[in-house]
Amino acid sequence: MTPRACVTADAARRRVAATDWDALAAELDVHGSALTAPLLTPAECRDLAALYEKPELFRTTVDMARHRFGSGEYRYFTHEPPAPVAALRTALYPRLLPIARDWAARLGRPAPWPDSLSEWLERCRTAGQDRSAQILLRYTEGDWNALHRDVFGDLVFPLQVVVGLDEYGTDYTGGEFLMVEQRPRAQSRGTSTVLRQGHGLVFTTRERPVRTKRGWSAGAMRHGVSTVRSGRRHALGIVFHDAS
Repeated sequence: MTPRACVTADAARRRVAATDWDALAAELDVHGSALTAPLLTPAECRDLAALYEKPELFRTTVDMARHRFGSGEYRYFTHEPPAPVAALRTALYPRLLPIARDWAARLGRPAPWPDSLSEWLERCRTAGQDRSAQILLRYTEGDWNALHRDVFGDLVFPLQVVVGLDEYGTDYTGGEFLMVEQRPRAQSRGTSTVLRQGHGLVFTTRERPVRTKRGWSAGAMRHGVSTVRSGRRHALGIVFHDAS
């Protein structure tokens, strides 16, 4: 990796701290997703996207069409991801943790996530979830991702982050991030978001708390990517639980 992409732990914390987390939490409550302040520079984004050409950094490659997940390809990093990925994951976890615990409290559920990301990942490993779930995705013209949830075992962190690595409208068109909420006894609600280069989109892994006449209930949600109309789109997926 070139030096410009070596995001330090301190730099990651400063960039993550630049987000208005109270406002982000409020937007998450309403939509199930919300954009952060910039987490990576354009140069760092380009460097990370270029890592897709280095298969030795990844534990596996998934052809989405083969598995009927859509069209396109993504790769899972090994347990030794590039420094920016590890630094951002570590810096984001304590910011997302209060939101995760608040959601659990509203839904009357346990909040099993400890203060430390390393301790949480150790619990994942003990439960048999010992494979990295950090993802680098690549879409080209005509590619898309079916609506889904990134649940890889019994232990799940309820929020995750995707970072746009290319510039919308210049490097690619289409390819908006999609979320669909399945509402009981009503039609589903969809939202679309353009991933701004270097910004993170925080979104729910599988559901968000929804206020009802009887209190709080879980609003089931799935996410995907609309069809890329032109160019090439890369994104970094930061997941806070490991895979079985």
